[in-house]
Amino acid sequence: MTKASLDWQIGIKNSELIQDSKFKNQKSKLEMWAGLECTVNRVGDRYFNQMERNGHGTRLDDLNLFAELGVTAIRYPVLWELTAPEGPDKADWSWADERLGRLQELGITPIVGLVHHGSGPRHTSLIDPSFATGLAEFAHAVAERYPWVENYTPVNEPLTTARFSGLYGHWYPHGRDALTFIQALLTQCRAVILSMQAIRQINPAAKLVQTEDLCKVFSTPKMAYQAEFENERRWLSFDLLCGRLNQAHPLWSYLRKVVGIDEADLEWFLENPCPPDIMGINHYLTSDRFLDERLDRYPSWTHGSNGRDQYADVEAVRVCTEGIAGPRTLIKEVWERYEIAIAVTEVHHGCTREEQLRWLKEVWDAANTVRSEGIDLRAITAWSLLGSYDWNSLVTRDEGHYEPGVFDLRSPHPRPTAIARMIRDLAKGETCEHPLLDVPGWWWRSQRLLYPPVSCNSGLGTGEEGSGYLGLGTWEDKNTSSSPISNSQFRENPQSKIQNPQSLRPLLISGATGTLGNAFARLCDLRGIPYHLLTRREMDIANPASVDSVLTELKPWAIVNAAGYVRVDDAELEPDACRRENADGPAVLAERCARHGVQLLTFSSDLVFDGVSTSPYVESDAVTPLNVYGRSKAEAEVRVLQALPSALVIRTSAFFGPWDEYNFITVALRTLSAGKPFVAVEDEVISPTYIPDLVNTSLDLLIDGEYGLWHIANSGESSWADLARFAARCARLDAKQVEARPMQVQLLAPRPKYSVLTSERGVLLPSLENAIARYFQECKLPLLA
Repeated sequence: MTKASLDWQIGIKNSELIQDSKFKNQKSKLEMWAGLECTVNRVGDRYFNQMERNGHGTRLDDLNLFAELGVTAIRYPVLWELTAPEGPDKADWSWADERLGRLQELGITPIVGLVHHGSGPRHTSLIDPSFATGLAEFAHAVAERYPWVENYTPVNEPLTTARFSGLYGHWYPHGRDALTFIQALLTQCRAVILSMQAIRQINPAAKLVQTEDLCKVFSTPKMAYQAEFENERRWLSFDLLCGRLNQAHPLWSYLRKVVGIDEADLEWFLENPCPPDIMGINHYLTSDRFLDERLDRYPSWTHGSNGRDQYADVEAVRVCTEGIAGPRTLIKEVWERYEIAIAVTEVHHGCTREEQLRWLKEVWDAANTVRSEGIDLRAITAWSLLGSYDWNSLVTRDEGHYEPGVFDLRSPHPRPTAIARMIRDLAKGETCEHPLLDVPGWWWRSQRLLYPPVSCNSGLGTGEEGSGYLGLGTWEDKNTSSSPISNSQFRENPQSKIQNPQSLRPLLISGATGTLGNAFARLCDLRGIPYHLLTRREMDIANPASVDSVLTELKPWAIVNAAGYVRVDDAELEPDACRRENADGPAVLAERCARHGVQLLTFSSDLVFDGVSTSPYVESDAVTPLNVYGRSKAEAEVRVLQALPSALVIRTSAFFGPWDEYNFITVALRTLSAGKPFVAVEDEVISPTYIPDLVNTSLDLLIDGEYGLWHIANSGESSWADLARFAARCARLDAKQVEARPMQVQLLAPRPKYSVLTSERGVLLPSLENAIARYFQECKLPLLA
């Protein structure tokens, strides 16, 4: 061991004592930080810039929204590729000047990131030695310009970026071998150290907040050697920075003899240790992996090889009977290994709203628990303030797949979600309560298990007794990117997983015999939302006494009114019956919900419009219904919002779905498959709406506390005839068998010829084409065109 390394170890022990003393004397309150997804990764010659996608680059006012959350610090980008791609002498500081200055005014501490999953400007790469010196030069310029900034993350997640860029081939320079992977890792860690040395020349008090995504790997006994190797490898970036990767390190021989790294390159880190001031832990629900040589248990896309064995690499949460290792376990492992202050620097879950809330609350509670056990955990970080784009493809494709975060960008201005409210409460030290938080997240419910379950707690990261052997073969990773959670994967009622389901406040759903009511029940099952699906006999929505009785007995937190009179032509003959169900009923629900303090979601229709417009209708357009049904819906809108201004009223259009054999597309395909012609209207243009999209988004808005009128429909428009033709072409059926006819004049109820919906409050659903593709997938039909 070198003298410099020994001196450093003595120094860090003294630093730990000082740090421990400070922690014991600090206030007990856990801090809430926030972060902005700002990746600028390169794929081939194309850059994927998240801040171009999320629009933050041109919206200074976003910072005011962030400040309203009560966060004390924010991970914020001053990115090398964007600020000084041609060197500091030609840097454009205007963007950073304005925003860092505003953060100062708002009293939010910036944790400045210089490279975020990037590979630098075009002239360099992660395996180019000039990357490290170039970033250090930029870091020095940043520190000179902003000497008051104390917290830095020069390179975000160097190990993860090295894997994606050097081992899996996703990002530039697209390596697929161990040497490129390790070179990319060493280059980034060297860049971190040189950058902090340069920054500390200007500001000796500057702190390194080093982030990394730490996964844990489990396995069968046969694959224990690979699991142990990967579990040791996950610490490499931190071990390099801390000067711990010496000849006694379990991976020293692997790096030297197998990968072929020069000893001098490794010893440089022993000579130049730069331990983080704060260990930034990023961990996602699907980060943990399970390795299994029994390939027949898993789909082929999970299969891979390390050159010695073939095995499946799957998300541990999908196979381990115990569930995830959890944030508490990971935090304790980091503390026991390094005894350096910790922050959870990314807490994000791309899922439905209640699951996002459950995950954030779980991490917050775990953080408070480990603090009570004496671990120096400073903060958790609400990640992805503005959401993220195309991370379902690891940002390798530009498909517009958006995951909302604390704010939803699909509205004209960033719209705060229920997560924003939770952050404000937690930041103030207040209790965050919602009935849906009493249900465990999907990662604890048995529906998560997609494969034959295996116990993962028996050995050290293995499915059973581990071998204890850390081999030195020429092993390589493989790409096993996480698959999105499909609603169809969870069929078991989550209420059976709750110890005392009777104590939970349910969601009430009226309309047990209807398509929409049953769709809500199905998706509540999948989302872990306790509910009661009620028939008219159980609750007559137009009878105040009946509604009062049910609300008193079941004590719901909200009602979804999916009941109503739906026979548009019959309504012309039964106007009183239609008005009772469609206008009186919702009005009674609104009045009773106001009295009982219950939220309400009810539905209206595109038939409140007369079809004179030639452009899609928005919420503020005047309603002029043509028929009895439309008038009943228009009346309901007014009466509901007068009685309960906090009610959520959603206008939607003709919907189709995968669970109803009588929906339009299913009937059309069944008819055409039988070789028969299918008749459809050609001069009535609508917004066909996919029921799963409608229901999931409606539930998210309800949980967000949204109110007033919203238009929710898949973007796009179609006549009924064109919709049938498109579905036929997708199924490779004869679209010429669709017989297009004009709207029947003998129909009792006149219809608008154009009733397409869009929204001025937020276009929340994907395109109609996207919805139809998922309809085919859900119905397990081949999508051939």
